Amino acid sequence: MKLSIIIPVYNEEKTIRKVLNKVLEQTFVQDVIVVDDGSKDKTADVLRKIEYQNSKVKIIIHPKNLGKGAAVRSGISKVTGDYVLIQDADLEYDPSDYKNLISQASYKKAIYGSRLLTKNPHAYHRTYLGNVLITNFCNILFGTKLTDSYTCYKLLPTKIARALNLYSNGFEIEAEITGKLGKRKIPIIEVPISFKPRSYEEGKKIKAQDALKGFLMFLKIKLGD
Repeated sequence: MKLSIIIPVYNEEKTIRKVLNKVLEQTFVQDVIVVDDGSKDKTADVLRKIEYQNSKVKIIIHPKNLGKGAAVRSGISKVTGDYVLIQDADLEYDPSDYKNLISQASYKKAIYGSRLLTKNPHAYHRTYLGNVLITNFCNILFGTKLTDSYTCYKLLPTKIARALNLYSNGFEIEAEITGKLGKRKIPIIEVPISFKPRSYEEGKKIKAQDALKGFLMFLKIKLGD
């Protein structure tokens, strides 16, 4: 099995090297596509040094900030592995959990890492309620039985990821991926993962308005997108 990792990055000069080190330690990782989405700090400089030092790391630079969805789409176009997994750059998600997702991998289904299937020692972030509501909304619309539709950890066969023809630019990419999988009746299997939430003061980027965009994206897909 060959696994490609996509890491969308925006102003993460303090964490990106540590995240990449953890990612590259994991078995099956063939390549890591890091998309710098118009960072205003020194993230791009750090990434260029890492790319020079490790042939598995490839960087894409967006001249301006376009959003997580745009970064994910850029990454999907460049991956070479049989499977693709999205990894945030803020240390909320632990790459050591890859093995849990990979153990369930199949060319005919998606594997999600759910933050709600594990008793988390860290207090769940205040976005918890919004995630529960939007996930229940998704389940009603598409007949899915998910606990965490907005998880970052979505393991997809590369062929399926590309066939979804994604177009979202922002965080609503999470809803677009899940909604399109649900509408196409592609099974989604959830496995437990660990999660260490980051505060807005520490750099967390998703906002309340992003949840609204997610609801609207689910509706758009259900009604014919």
